[in-house]
Amino acid sequence: MKEFDTFTVWLLMNLVMLQSSLSSGDSSVVNPCCHYPCQNAGVCVRFGPDGYKCDCTRTGFYGENCTNPEFWTRVRLMLKPDPALVHYILTHFQWFWDLVNNSFLQDTVMRLVLTVRSDLIPSPPTYNTKYGYLSWESYYNLSYYTRLLPPVPEDCPLPMGTKGKPVLPDVKTLTEKFFRRQKFRPDPQGTNLMFAFMAQHFTHQFFKTNHKVQQGFTKALGHGVDAGHIYGDNLERQHQLRLHKDGHLKYQLVDGEMYPPTVAEVPVHMVYPKGFPMEQRLAIGQEVYGILPGLTMYATIWLREHNRVCDVLKAEHPTWDDEQLFQTSRLIIIGEIINIIIQEYVQHLSGYLLKLKFDPSLLFGVRFQYSNRIALEFCQLYHWHPLMPDSFHIDGEEIPYSQFFYNTSILTHYGVEKLVDAFSRQPAGQIGGGHNSHEVVLKVAEMVIRESRGARMQPFNEYRKRFKLKPYTSFYEFTDDVEMARALEELYGDIDALEFYPGMILEKTRPNSIFGESMVEIGAPFSLKGLLGNPICSPEYWKPSTFGGDAGFSIVKTSTLKKLVCLNTRWCPYVDFHVPRNEEEREPRKPSTEL
Repeated sequence: MKEFDTFTVWLLMNLVMLQSSLSSGDSSVVNPCCHYPCQNAGVCVRFGPDGYKCDCTRTGFYGENCTNPEFWTRVRLMLKPDPALVHYILTHFQWFWDLVNNSFLQDTVMRLVLTVRSDLIPSPPTYNTKYGYLSWESYYNLSYYTRLLPPVPEDCPLPMGTKGKPVLPDVKTLTEKFFRRQKFRPDPQGTNLMFAFMAQHFTHQFFKTNHKVQQGFTKALGHGVDAGHIYGDNLERQHQLRLHKDGHLKYQLVDGEMYPPTVAEVPVHMVYPKGFPMEQRLAIGQEVYGILPGLTMYATIWLREHNRVCDVLKAEHPTWDDEQLFQTSRLIIIGEIINIIIQEYVQHLSGYLLKLKFDPSLLFGVRFQYSNRIALEFCQLYHWHPLMPDSFHIDGEEIPYSQFFYNTSILTHYGVEKLVDAFSRQPAGQIGGGHNSHEVVLKVAEMVIRESRGARMQPFNEYRKRFKLKPYTSFYEFTDDVEMARALEELYGDIDALEFYPGMILEKTRPNSIFGESMVEIGAPFSLKGLLGNPICSPEYWKPSTFGGDAGFSIVKTSTLKKLVCLNTRWCPYVDFHVPRNEEEREPRKPSTEL
């Protein structure tokens, strides 16, 4: 028996060694593209088991890995300032920017900002989650988010390529350890909840991830600013929401004021909890906007604005039918949205002293494509839930999350004016730096990280390189929180294995800024390309006749957040994306219609 056991062990050992020797030729070969060898936007193409070639076409670089700059590239790199220096210049020297903002130089600088940012986003789109190479499917199939970098190859030895640990950190551990709020940290730029709710209301017209499919799919039919969150994302929903008279949308009157109709009146699909009172179920273009009063508030404002614009157009064009009034008003609303987002929302977010300007004609003389596809990377980075406070302060009352979620009665109880005033005065949280997400939104961060893993997104550093930023060399360079750096290093093993979303949110913030360098340098190109790539910004559309004449065109070009609110309310509250800056703004606003 003893001899048999010895023989058996000897035989098994030899069989294992034989199997190992037979398969060693395959197991030792690593897909070379897993090393991300191609730099400067070069494309890695695999040849044979262990061969590859970098396609450096039109990158401005050459060589085996696209690392050698061509002559003019070398000159440009020598003259190009560091992103941190550019940001410093744009946020300092008030006297200089006052001069620029009041001269022809504003157009020149604004055109430069738009082209430099937008050129970083490829058009037509490139990859999707299914195909890590260019394909017709990636271009044509709108049910996918597009993506700038292809997925991590499926045959890589490690989850993030060839660096890091064999198993990615537990998602709950990540969010609890690095995302969970320890103490509310207000944004040093003065961002308020009016901004926070605009961010959510605005972006969810094109961020509609299909969470049932973990492969980067979107439920949105449009890939940009189409106002689908106001009018519905399909024709059937749009027709249900319309009054079919004078171009108007349906509404209900509460104490003589216009609000979205109820689902009983307009039977569109809306997401409400089971047992939620039917009379409080509001029918809105976006099916999830009943979740937060800040979203129903914006839905109400835009509903009123649409119907107001219809009345302006009807006075100008008494012969127009319902359809033309509706369609032209929608174009005006889209123009207003883009104008407010660029000139106030992005202006505030950037902290720039350069006065941003929405003028599509600035790009008419340069190469620019008027189309847009929403990228998975853009959807991922825009989860800014650290903005949310610990509770909500409205008209002297403190409202916890338990009474805030799915409570549409807050809107009709306080009215639009008091909500706008309250949200404009309450500080929002700082997005970057970690440790600032309220516990109720931690599940969202978990979901985002899981989705990024399902889509096999490349490491954070690879995206920094794609946007011409220097990759971080260590976690201690990535964050100025030594304890966080040490813990991240223990979990990930290598800075080149850090995932995209944790990298965007946990990165050290710029001085006195809402978030870090990567969020600005990666997020801004997506934003500006999506806004200026809208059809209404094209030479064919950007003219008075598109908007019903000079009156409609003027509504677009002169729109502001304050006008949007105060032309649609009984009295004008304090309204801004910034908390009150001075004593006058801090004083409670008395009923007034002054603009």
